Amino acid sequence: MWVLPDQLESQKLGLMEEVSCLKLKLENMEEKHIKRITEKIKDTTNSDLSSVSSGVDSGQQSPVLQENVKNSSIRKLWGKMKRTGVLSDDIEPTQFKRGGFRATAGPRLTRTLDSGRSSRAHTPFSKWTTEQVCGWLEDIGLGQYVSLARQWVDSGQTLLSATPQELEKEICIKHPLHRKKLQLSLRAFSYKTMEKSSELDHIWVTRWLDDVGLPQYKDQFYESKVDGRMLQYLTVNDLLFLKVTSQLHHLSIKCAIHVLHVNKFNPNCLRRRPGDENKTSPSEVVQWSNHRVMEWLRSVDLAEYAPNLRGSGVHGGLIILEPRFQSETLAMLLNIPPQKTLLRRHLATNFNSLVGPQAQQEKQEFANASGHAPLTTTAKVRPTKLGFTNFRQLRKLRVDESADYICPMDTGTPPALSGTPKRTYGSFRGISPNLARDSDRLEKVGSKN
Repeated sequence: MWVLPDQLESQKLGLMEEVSCLKLKLENMEEKHIKRITEKIKDTTNSDLSSVSSGVDSGQQSPVLQENVKNSSIRKLWGKMKRTGVLSDDIEPTQFKRGGFRATAGPRLTRTLDSGRSSRAHTPFSKWTTEQVCGWLEDIGLGQYVSLARQWVDSGQTLLSATPQELEKEICIKHPLHRKKLQLSLRAFSYKTMEKSSELDHIWVTRWLDDVGLPQYKDQFYESKVDGRMLQYLTVNDLLFLKVTSQLHHLSIKCAIHVLHVNKFNPNCLRRRPGDENKTSPSEVVQWSNHRVMEWLRSVDLAEYAPNLRGSGVHGGLIILEPRFQSETLAMLLNIPPQKTLLRRHLATNFNSLVGPQAQQEKQEFANASGHAPLTTTAKVRPTKLGFTNFRQLRKLRVDESADYICPMDTGTPPALSGTPKRTYGSFRGISPNLARDSDRLEKVGSKN
């Protein structure tokens, strides 16, 4: 289609008019933007102008003074624009500095001990001042009771002679495990004995739960301030208060505490890194952490099922020490279907070679005993029902009067420490919180589904 010269000229004129209109719009926008900036500058300079003028009208100021005020105001506005990120490209990168709190540190952050700890070490607890007692309460994780303790405690003797009822009334320690923690700590001062477990604080216990494969209980243990000393005196009801209701998890915690007893509460006794899979022995497997067991599963071509052990509570101590924990129990925890018989047979073969012939024989004898109840993954532990007459005596019980410890301390000296090479871990067997062997007899000490 041909276009006439007149039409081309008219189109050219129309385009020029549109361009001129756009230029006018841009100029108007720039004027509005400049006006907005000048208004901000005026707002920010009001205080400076009022302070500089000292009662003299702004129109009477000298041009040099007005120029200085304007420059300072522009610098302030420029700094504000930099701080708000408007001119983020012009900001120079800050130098990296080490230190500070890490977001992933979690329970690893601990409170720095006060400077008065050294002075407390050379003074009997009964002669401690109020501030020394309050500092000690913060050190053991009971800092929320310091304000009330400062009003009630005159010296350390006040706590030593206090009853559980007085602790609940005067300091408002209504949390039963907080009260138990305080009583155990005070009893150590009374008996003048320092247990190795007292060096393990409640923050270490949260990491210990990771090692034994029970990280889902870290919040409950941390809020209850369960430390290494309290692990020795945990009862079945204490675990139920901590919302640990699974029978398998009770067994896991019991075996893990027993491993700590045998290793004299060495904080680094659990093995977390894989070693030579062909040279493992029961004495090494008993110290395996949950992650180490998962690494063993990967080494025996069961890597796809290894993640199922997270949160299961399976560690080396449970595998070796608990007579009811067998390859079928591990297969259920790994979610290996029963119809995969070859895979389960492969797991059973490697499991038996891992625990050794002695443990394998004892597990089989225990399974063939009369009254044997197989260990399941869904069984629950329920608290013991108390009669009406026992409620009055329940609050009067002292810490050392409870016989229902999850892991009794009279487990005997392990043969490995006494020098006898036979039955390396024979004395470790039969420490179930629900079933215990007495001669050749099974006695129920806990209810289950």
